[in-house]
Amino acid sequence: MKQVVQNYKSGELAVLDVPVPGCKAGGVLVRSAYSLISTGTELMKVSEAGMSMLGKARSRPDQVAKVMQSVATNGVPATYRKVMGKLDSYTPLGYSLCGVVEQVGSGIDDVKVGDLVACAGNEHALHAELNWVPKNLYAPVPDGLAPRHAAFGTVGSIAMQGVRQGEPQLGEVALVIGLGLIGQLVLQLLAASGVRVVGVDPDPVRCELAERLGAAACGDPGSAAVEAAVAELTGGHGVDQVYLAAGGGSNQPVELAARLCRDRGRVVDIGKCRLDLPWNAYYEKELDVRFSRSYGPGRYDPEYELEGRDYPIGYVRWTERRNLACFLDLVARGSVDVEPLVSHIADFDDAVETYRRLKDGDLKAVAVLFRYPEQKEEEGQAEGQAEAPAVTVPAVPRSGRASAPARPAKAPVRLAFVGAGNYATSMLLPHLAQREGVALSTVVTTTALSAANAQRKFGFAEATTDLDAVLGDKSIDAVFVVTRHSSHAELTRRALLAGKAVFVEKPLALTEDELAGVLAAVEESGNDRLQVGFNRRFAPLLQEAGKRFGTRTGPASLRYLVNAGRLQHGSWYLRQGTEGSRFAGEGGHFIDTASWLLQADPVSVYAVAASGNEDLQVVLRYPDGSTAAISYVTTGSPGFPKETLDLVADGKVLRLDDFVRAAVYDSSRKRWVSSRLPKARDKGQNAQLAAFVKAVRTGGPMPVPLESLVATTAATLAVQAGLAGGAPVTLARAR
Repeated sequence: MKQVVQNYKSGELAVLDVPVPGCKAGGVLVRSAYSLISTGTELMKVSEAGMSMLGKARSRPDQVAKVMQSVATNGVPATYRKVMGKLDSYTPLGYSLCGVVEQVGSGIDDVKVGDLVACAGNEHALHAELNWVPKNLYAPVPDGLAPRHAAFGTVGSIAMQGVRQGEPQLGEVALVIGLGLIGQLVLQLLAASGVRVVGVDPDPVRCELAERLGAAACGDPGSAAVEAAVAELTGGHGVDQVYLAAGGGSNQPVELAARLCRDRGRVVDIGKCRLDLPWNAYYEKELDVRFSRSYGPGRYDPEYELEGRDYPIGYVRWTERRNLACFLDLVARGSVDVEPLVSHIADFDDAVETYRRLKDGDLKAVAVLFRYPEQKEEEGQAEGQAEAPAVTVPAVPRSGRASAPARPAKAPVRLAFVGAGNYATSMLLPHLAQREGVALSTVVTTTALSAANAQRKFGFAEATTDLDAVLGDKSIDAVFVVTRHSSHAELTRRALLAGKAVFVEKPLALTEDELAGVLAAVEESGNDRLQVGFNRRFAPLLQEAGKRFGTRTGPASLRYLVNAGRLQHGSWYLRQGTEGSRFAGEGGHFIDTASWLLQADPVSVYAVAASGNEDLQVVLRYPDGSTAAISYVTTGSPGFPKETLDLVADGKVLRLDDFVRAAVYDSSRKRWVSSRLPKARDKGQNAQLAAFVKAVRTGGPMPVPLESLVATTAATLAVQAGLAGGAPVTLARAR
């Protein structure tokens, strides 16, 4: 299929051939009929992409701050790869469309194949021939509503949410500053609510259009006619509400709002304009400044948008989806007229030229639609403590496959990637793409564009969304599972049954049942060629420190402080209902490192959590009496190193500071110290990948015994059980 994309680093726009997205549970696959260009938001993004790197930095100081923090935490090379990976990737455009349901995922019962739906979301309603859209981001199109009109649904919802924030009442007077696409829709919604509207825009053509669509008066922001109209309509008191739907760097809109608003009036910010509020003017009138966040309640909430969890109507009357449905109904009944807003309809194949004309000013438009080739224009149709259960460490089946037949010496190891997210593209693929004797065969994703990006950047021979075809390809030697946590166990199980060597990023499993399922696949297939991405034991600095520390004769005490920091709002790591807790996803790293240093697997786990946050204290006990205490904290200073470790035994101390500096002290006060620049921080990804590829090529044992991988996974699962039960959890070995 085809999709409109942009490279943010170079500014390049393209209509790219990408794989068809998969139809996942909880959503529908939609074939686009019309998609709407947001002449405000999208053109701003297109313009930013054309800036120099300095210009981009100046336009997004928030992103620059994140980059500097990443440098402090991860070093320059890792940060550079991450940033350049994001910049030098194709990103999608679009967020408002109408199309026909082509496939229905499990759990969906409100639409069927062939139904017309309006879709929203900058990850799901893209300028693409096909999109997968989750349940709460689409709404059925009312009978008789033309698809090109239904394509306005998302921007209509944005305008509607802004109007709701203003709480208009019958007979009031409102001022709309900025008469672009959103402003024109806000104006019509207010007029439909019985509110008289004055519009402001420097473009006389837009002012004329607004008056045709119901405005009482319109004019230039500097025009005396606007102030005269407001005075006449309000008896000199000023407007009840002001809606800021303008963009740009001028502070004129907020100053005009203060001048024309009545005492204790409401000012609602919908657009992205400068907001240097003149204090005296806003204070003296005690103006109520409000913000309108996108389409409505549910926006940026992954549980609502991706998992389909609706808000009870008794508590949240108007959500994203209900706003979308309401706007479609108003258009269908003629209360809002979007046809006069359509300045241009372009064929989808002409998308790049259309964006160029808009950016250069050759095409002056309020709204532009893309028409897709396979659609006809009018086609419509609880608290408390419970006893903590013991966690069983499953027995590892004896498959007889600890090693595998060696490959021909000159034949490359052919790899397939399932998933191509940020970790895969910044920490794994750069190492593999440069490794001799490795062939990147196929990349599989459910999001078509990410597969295409990975293919372009790393040289995969193929990109697809068809996992079955990859698993059935006998030429592929190993499969990398680098998807979200909830899918790891099932994808690993399927790849093992297909006879592939498997590298799965942590965690291997989120439940005991999932872990049992993976081992059942090992037993059924006789294939135990499995590696989990526990890379820290392969870190060169830690490897050298371990050798310098030497063998132990007595029990050891290990302390591991993980200064994890807070996650950004909206991170999928926060979706504990589907993706498990944050420690369930990351904790295996630290348990594996401790077990490797102590040369054993834990026999019990005790975990406690700090009140009100995600900070955990986890104590592991080992067979010889050794202990490992892992402090996993999210409330520390971002300026402190992320990982520090101390191992104490036999009169010796091993100290590791964030994989940048290591030291070993012995009983005679002699010590060994090694350090490297922060930019050279190496957490072992490259060495781990080299060991895995070597095992696949030579047929030798996997880098980490399967028994150890299973024990670490079981110990990670025991942390959650311990938190629930408030008591130590025994790790019982199955026989």
